[in-house]
Amino acid sequence: MGKWIQRGLLGLFLLVLGYQLWIFGHVWWWVDHNPANSAFMDERLDILQQNNPDAELRHKWVPYAKISGNLKRALVAAEDARFLRHDGFDWEGIQYAAEKNLKKGRIVAGGSTISQQLAKNLFLSGKRTPWRKLEEAVITVMLEQMMPKRRILEIYMNVIEWGNGVFGAQAAAHYYYHSSAASLSPAQAAKLAAMVPNPRYYDAHRNARGLLHRAAIIQARMGSAVIPR
Repeated sequence: MGKWIQRGLLGLFLLVLGYQLWIFGHVWWWVDHNPANSAFMDERLDILQQNNPDAELRHKWVPYAKISGNLKRALVAAEDARFLRHDGFDWEGIQYAAEKNLKKGRIVAGGSTISQQLAKNLFLSGKRTPWRKLEEAVITVMLEQMMPKRRILEIYMNVIEWGNGVFGAQAAAHYYYHSSAASLSPAQAAKLAAMVPNPRYYDAHRNARGLLHRAAIIQARMGSAVIPR
């Protein structure tokens, strides 16, 4: 019986190790190759195609240089003000979020950095489980150790969800403003950044009071946001 347990544990260890190596290989490849999709994109496409087998995602990759600085500043101001200063985890932000959630008695704030959000979007599902948070942390370390901040932000802007089936800055700019990612104004960029926490809801409620209020706050903070060059 003991040998079977040992073999089972060894098999589980090798399975987990193999999965980590698979992720490592993808992160290494994406240092200088663009991901064609993400776990979130695949998950959303499956859902859309359940109702419409011909459904497709709106998505087009654009390089960092062709994305408006307004959007870069808006996202950093909204999602991760210490993006250039942390190693993947904003411990001050995590502590602040924990204190706020404890005070409210429910989850009203998160402490995830852009790097953590990218890890989740690229590889994981939207379900919140202890295993997912642990795996997210491991992938975040890989991203931060292997990629410069500019590359992390570039991939992030190209794969995050911005509406029902809308992924990436270029698709979002065209979908909402009939524009390109390079041409986004400060107000447009701030509103897109404000949509990130709940993009499908705000796709259907584009003038929600909370969205407009958050966009105004983000736009006011954009001037102090520091972004990779």
